Amino acid sequence: MTVRPTTGEPVRLDGATATELQRAGLPVRAPWWSTLALNGEGHRRLLREVHARHIAAGAQVITANTFRCNPRALRRLGLDSAGLGWMVHAAVGVARAARSAAKAEDVLIAGAMAPVEDCYRPDLVPPDEELRAEHRRLAAELVGAGVDLVLVETMNRAREARIALEQVRAAGGRPWVSFVCADGARLLSGEPLADAARAVERDGAAATLVNCASLDDTETALRVLRDACDGPVGVAPNLEDRGGIPRGRHVDRVLPAAVTPERFAERVARWREESGVDIVGGCCGATPAHMAALHHAPAAPGAQ
Repeated sequence: MTVRPTTGEPVRLDGATATELQRAGLPVRAPWWSTLALNGEGHRRLLREVHARHIAAGAQVITANTFRCNPRALRRLGLDSAGLGWMVHAAVGVARAARSAAKAEDVLIAGAMAPVEDCYRPDLVPPDEELRAEHRRLAAELVGAGVDLVLVETMNRAREARIALEQVRAAGGRPWVSFVCADGARLLSGEPLADAARAVERDGAAATLVNCASLDDTETALRVLRDACDGPVGVAPNLEDRGGIPRGRHVDRVLPAAVTPERFAERVARWREESGVDIVGGCCGATPAHMAALHHAPAAPGAQ
């Protein structure tokens, strides 16, 4: 699959995993977070069903549940280095099983690589050598498990994003890099998104994205990405209604959607027309219904 299909349509990422697990009744909280879905066949069945629903909704890329499989997170569970290997392979195996059951072998599997500490706390990003060691181990496991690409996502500092990208490339993986932004198209660290996007593209990112920002912040960020990058750009907005909840505060319950699937598809159609977005998915709160609305939306004006 190319990132810029000849049809003019963007590549469709899946929607949320963790909030869909919550919707299915699985708790998502410290210290297990979403890795609880890998612990036991019953939980893995729920995860497989989440992947299956996103595939049925038209996802062309599904993301294996490795978001919290970095060594630091697993140490907090009391797991040693062997835990990293089995969890990554279990997560990729569940995604592969969902793809096989759907007879959708053309669907790509992305391995998720998150910040080693906290997506919303740029002040907690560790020193370079710690980042390099941890991302090296996860990158090697993901590539060894056979993912089609590695989605370095929800990065709040350019420094960590670049080190994670470096390690994915060193392991022989295909990296996409996605940042989390706040007002004014700045990373949560305060760094300009344009500078960070240019840096990772120069370093070899195959695509540059923004994820887990509100719809309005995503729209602003997309314009910046389009101007800053020569290569493919994409978005995966947070679709939760987080009114009254501080940015970055975790709540272990299902939040209402900020927008209906139809309104989401309309917004994305406008982005396609105005900015030529190449990749579209959804982050927290993005249901299979939201993603299906994208799949069935009319083609952008001028698409062949």
